[in-house]
Amino acid sequence: MQKNSSFYQLLFDQMTLPKSILLNYTSLGMTEGELVVILQIYRLQLEGNRLPSIQAISEHMTINEQELAQMLKKLMQKDLIKIEQHQEDDVIYEWYSLEPVWNKIYEPVQQNEEEGEHEGKLFYLFEQEFGRALSPIEIETINHWLDEDNLAPSLIKAALREAVLMGKLNFRYVDRILIEWRKKGVKTVEDARKVSQSFRQNSNQVAGTQKKKKRDTSVYYNWLEDGE
Repeated sequence: MQKNSSFYQLLFDQMTLPKSILLNYTSLGMTEGELVVILQIYRLQLEGNRLPSIQAISEHMTINEQELAQMLKKLMQKDLIKIEQHQEDDVIYEWYSLEPVWNKIYEPVQQNEEEGEHEGKLFYLFEQEFGRALSPIEIETINHWLDEDNLAPSLIKAALREAVLMGKLNFRYVDRILIEWRKKGVKTVEDARKVSQSFRQNSNQVAGTQKKKKRDTSVYYNWLEDGE
């Protein structure tokens, strides 16, 4: 009887969790650690603690309070959480709002449906090419390209492909490609292709017949060596 009682207690001690956040958190640029931070805040708020302390959040995590503070800062910078305020009878109430992350997860599919799908696959593509999980800084770099530089995912993929085929698989090289493309007014994959073709035509005048004996990589511009 005691075993059944414990089982029912376990059933009642549950937290309803939106499945979408587990399926889509990587497309929002979140790391697993940042996801757990949001889930811990969510749990504590369900328990009535609307503005849990750093100590309370980190109590059931493997990170220290300093690391948690950095994660909270990054989540706010990514506009995934924020601190709301409400004044009532000269008393200011504050709480963590998870509304930004829920809005990003559940925003209408009609808004940039194709672009959103490409963004979600972009992080996965980088992880495939690098053969490892991306670091928080690398995730921030991709988010910067998307959100701050307003680059199309297809253009970022094209830059990654050039870096791979040039054997220079690092974020600095991909970023340099994108910078040079911006200088040259490249905004689409077709623009990038034209720039590469122009470089290839110039290279063909010098390369002669040697390119027949090896893979033709002249189409993939060595952007780090561009002096313009």
